[in-house]
Amino acid sequence: MIGIQMLSARIGWVTHEGLATNIDKMCPRWLTVSLIGLLVIANTINIAADIGAMGEALKLLVHGPQPIYVLAFGGICIATQIYFSYERTVRVLKWLTLALFAYVAVVLSVSVPWKEAIAQSLHPWQYFPPGVSTKDYAAMVVAVLGTTISPYLFFWQASQEVEDNHRRPHTRELRRHPAYVAEHLSRIKQDTSVGMGFSNIIALCIVVATAVTLNQHGSTNIQTSAQAAEALRPVAGEFAFAVFAMGIVGTGLLAVPVLAGSAAYAVSELFGWRRGLSHGFREARGFYLIIIAATGIGTAMSAFEVDPIKALVWSAIVNGVISVPIMVVLMLIGQSRRLMGNYIISLRHRFFGWAATLVMGSAVAVMFATL
Repeated sequence: MIGIQMLSARIGWVTHEGLATNIDKMCPRWLTVSLIGLLVIANTINIAADIGAMGEALKLLVHGPQPIYVLAFGGICIATQIYFSYERTVRVLKWLTLALFAYVAVVLSVSVPWKEAIAQSLHPWQYFPPGVSTKDYAAMVVAVLGTTISPYLFFWQASQEVEDNHRRPHTRELRRHPAYVAEHLSRIKQDTSVGMGFSNIIALCIVVATAVTLNQHGSTNIQTSAQAAEALRPVAGEFAFAVFAMGIVGTGLLAVPVLAGSAAYAVSELFGWRRGLSHGFREARGFYLIIIAATGIGTAMSAFEVDPIKALVWSAIVNGVISVPIMVVLMLIGQSRRLMGNYIISLRHRFFGWAATLVMGSAVAVMFATL
């Protein structure tokens, strides 16, 4: 995850262009359009699931009509991206990451049999719950990988480096100095390593909290995030329930702008539109219309009671499948002197990048084989 995200940031910073533009230079047009189309579909489904989950969580906390909350969250997500400046948007997203620690609080508030958890983690296939087949397990592995190494994160990270380049035109002269380039690439490496490290810690906390509080008490057929929060109440107490519900709202507000924004960046690059949160609506109308469309369609889907858990799983599976060709192309771009000049990736970076691509490809191959 660190290797691929670091590569995405490096491509954006070195080439001054997002991933869609670079992929279009390496692939046939039809393949680029297909990958971007699948990305937009997966992101829109993901937005629907996140907004639906936020509406359910708020209803649990304060009661009231869920459809109103769904529409309100959709409107808030659209308005903040249109009316907030780039700097304010980035600041808000950074502070919202603190909401992720709600899941750490849940783990700390319940009793975890760590020895048993570690032992079962080493042989997970020995603990299939009743009714789960090899086919289901293989699909869930792809979903977990797809929600960890996700294409929308690739596009977002590269685009943010491009945005920063445009916001700081004075740094172009500094790129001629090897010391500045080395320092900046080191900053990208540190930033990505810390961010991806924390994201995996949070993911582990979510998995452990779910296993200890729900699975061990027989709650294995959770259809919505609201059911998960409700099931926590008698097992882990009011505190864990409230924190988990607030965590759903916080992570949704963090995820939706990134999902909609990454789709907008990809489509705008594909068609050569002006793009970026640093531009106003009138300057980059197509870019913002994609944000509005993705968020609006996602909100409408969640208002029609789309099952958010199934939607999240299916969007994660789609992400896992399309991440494989995208990762292959990213690795080829990272090694291309034509596109990267003297800043191609190192041998160690190539090893970890191709290893990640091989793991993702193997998981997807096993899933299709079991089907």
